[in-house]
Amino acid sequence: MSKGTTIKEALAKWEEKNEMKCPEAKVIKLCGLNPPIEKMDSSLSQLVACEKLSLSSNVIEKIAFLTNLRHLKILSVARNNIKTFAGLEAVGDVLDELWISYNIIEKTKGIGVLKKLRVLYMSHNNMKDMSELQRMNDLPCLREVVLVGNPLEEQLTPDDKWRPAVSKALPKITKLDGLVVLREEA
Repeated sequence: MSKGTTIKEALAKWEEKNEMKCPEAKVIKLCGLNPPIEKMDSSLSQLVACEKLSLSSNVIEKIAFLTNLRHLKILSVARNNIKTFAGLEAVGDVLDELWISYNIIEKTKGIGVLKKLRVLYMSHNNMKDMSELQRMNDLPCLREVVLVGNPLEEQLTPDDKWRPAVSKALPKITKLDGLVVLREEA
């Protein structure tokens, strides 16, 4: 099996392709690399101006090294092998959107650090228990959630059970699975 691409290598290729230095960039996309990125490393610390970081479609197992990303508004780590929300503490006061669909997350422990999170795309993970929604309910700004494709949804199908149950559990959300939440659903 070949060695994965490091963040340092990926950023060097990004700079060459975009004719721009990474520390100045507001948007960095390192998606679906071949070979894929295996882990987030300290090379991310140079992304001091980054507002949107996309690391989707790689084989990353955990979120790490976001300490210097003080302007990060959108983090896209969909289609990886992420198991937990650990590692997001450094961006808890700035992150507006987290795109973390198609991973292997079962528990929402650690999500509470995301005090500014407004949008959470968490479809197609392994969330099975309705109690995991309680931690999401503790996020003061959360308004839009995508949870379709989790085992929890399958337990509450058809749709006439799913939407009311999630709407009731998360009374502050205004959009669920891409559709506006009508409060009579709750």
